[in-house]
Amino acid sequence: MKSAASALARTATLQSIAEAAGVHRSTAARALDPAQAHRISPEVVEKVRAEALRQGYRRDAIAASLRTGRSRLVGVVLPDLANPVFAPILNGVGAALAEAGYSMLVADGGTDAPRQTAIVEELIARRVDGLVLATARRSDPVLSVCLDAGVPTVLVNRAEDLPRASSVVSDDICGMRLAVEHLVGLGHRRIGHLAGPDGLSTGVLRRQGFEAAMRAAGLDPTAIAVAGAYSRAEGQVATARLLDASPELTAIAASNDLLALGAYLELARRGLSCPGDISIVGHNDMPLVDMIAPPLTTVRIAHAQMGEAAAQRLLQRLSDPDAEATVTLMPAELIVRASTRARR
Repeated sequence: MKSAASALARTATLQSIAEAAGVHRSTAARALDPAQAHRISPEVVEKVRAEALRQGYRRDAIAASLRTGRSRLVGVVLPDLANPVFAPILNGVGAALAEAGYSMLVADGGTDAPRQTAIVEELIARRVDGLVLATARRSDPVLSVCLDAGVPTVLVNRAEDLPRASSVVSDDICGMRLAVEHLVGLGHRRIGHLAGPDGLSTGVLRRQGFEAAMRAAGLDPTAIAVAGAYSRAEGQVATARLLDASPELTAIAASNDLLALGAYLELARRGLSCPGDISIVGHNDMPLVDMIAPPLTTVRIAHAQMGEAAAQRLLQRLSDPDAEATVTLMPAELIVRASTRARR
């Protein structure tokens, strides 16, 4: 037996909602459209939506997209859903999109370009209005797919060397300079760097920031080990190479927090302590790094604001398809905790 709610859903129409609420049909349509509800008073919106709920009315988003040519959906592709760094980025993207009447389709693209391409093609087939990519390489084949398909796309957290699309990223060079200057201020002179993958903008720019800051301090910038990926396991492997090549190091500046946590593991394996033997600075200030032992000194990135700014850039691109690509740098801030201390 079908429920009364199901029967109401069959018979309720936009016209019946409008008549019951005492408004014109077009007003009712705007009140039920998240993208247009701001054009009428909150009291009318509440009245119309309450009546729609009473009648069991459901807005047909597919029919609306066919009429307008817009799905009000944005695809967001991440390289690793399990990485805590991306949660605040998603929150920022989602909040800005929701305010404009859009919803997100979130996908884990991993680190494999063919997989990312397949996911992006699927999102495009689902008629997303735009894409936010957190997966970009310095010369990104996935972005080429998006641009060839004519889908507005914005990059977040990572960027290409030659900007073909707008990007919102952290000031990576400045962030690493803050890390090095902090260690130098504590008296460290033999400082190593755990670099991120050289195919990613974050890996290259943070390495450049490390080298520049070391040279500015009159120190040797060559103690560097490049990690194969941003993970604890790769961080431990890279730390082992770094310490084998430069056993005199008293401090390490890592390209991200996961690499720094890998360094923790390798120091423990060798019977070394942090910060007693080696001070460590991370990069990102991902959630919970203040709760490990010792709490991690790191460079904080405004991830939520980064996500919000990326969504705003995409919305601008949707309203002006001919807008030029821009690069937005978000500020970095050093957060000092117990993983660093003055050199003995």
